[in-house]
Amino acid sequence: MKWISYAAYALLTSSLLIFTACDDDDVPPEENPEEEITNVVLTFTPAGGGSAVTATSIDPDGDGPDNSVETEIVLAANTTYTLSMQLTDARDPSDIENITEEIEDEDDEHMFFFGWTEGLFTDPEGDGNIDSRADLVNYEDQDGDGLPLGLETEWATGDAATGTFRVVLKHQPPLEDGTLIKTATSTATDGESDIDITWDITIQ
Repeated sequence: MKWISYAAYALLTSSLLIFTACDDDDVPPEENPEEEITNVVLTFTPAGGGSAVTATSIDPDGDGPDNSVETEIVLAANTTYTLSMQLTDARDPSDIENITEEIEDEDDEHMFFFGWTEGLFTDPEGDGNIDSRADLVNYEDQDGDGLPLGLETEWATGDAATGTFRVVLKHQPPLEDGTLIKTATSTATDGESDIDITWDITIQ
């Protein structure tokens, strides 16, 4: 009987040790991960009316080994467009996640940057703000602090030309000490990239 009591005591003691080791205080805080994005749809809507132009980037396995596939952007010359973007996680076709809504909900932690072949657009001019935050992009939406977001932008094409159009979505949550990453001067090198996609583009 004494042996049975001792064994029971030992079992109880080891169980308490295991329970203590797994206490919630030892679990690291959950981080805010980058978004998993498989599908990106660009929709260019002409300001003067007419049919919208769409281009897509599809990456079925997300961060997996397969490369994404992009369709070409084909825009009319000397035309003003509003560009809107839709982003989804479609790894599970039965449960497609709307990442656009997540970005809107966390607009103070996200910003789109744009780069393109110089000469494609008359407004904005230049080659985009991926290489320099000071370069002009016509943002049509802002976060709660009045900083650019980029789900909606405006573009005026020039004469016929070809080149590339690059979109980078940066995830810029505050640091653990409260320091803000997304600011009026933060750049495309700050934070983590949720997407970094380049499309071929033709102005005709």
